[in-house]
Amino acid sequence: MQDPTERRVVVTGPPRRTRRSSGYYRPRTEIDEQTTLGHTYVRSLMRIQLRTGLTVFAVLVLLVGPLPLVFAAAPDARRLEWVVLGFGLYPPLVLLARWYVHRAERNERDFVRLVEDR
Repeated sequence: MQDPTERRVVVTGPPRRTRRSSGYYRPRTEIDEQTTLGHTYVRSLMRIQLRTGLTVFAVLVLLVGPLPLVFAAAPDARRLEWVVLGFGLYPPLVLLARWYVHRAERNERDFVRLVEDR
């Protein structure tokens, strides 16, 4: 048996060794710590969003840009101008806007899926 004068003492304190991640890679940490890799992730998201915006802008320019030339070719057709602007142009603009929002949200979802813990 143990001598009653000998007591077991438990010392608590901060751990001396920290656990290393077992090869687990966390992109969110890279972004939060603003490392070069995190900067690259954010820059890639911004680049794809810019590409989406420029695509919409190009389609818009191709759709609306030639209209003044068309209207100048037919100076007597005032009603045609209003019909084209009011009814012919509105549906493609709405569809273009819906496509842009859908695409931008999909880009963000893909980015979050990449960054989130798996």
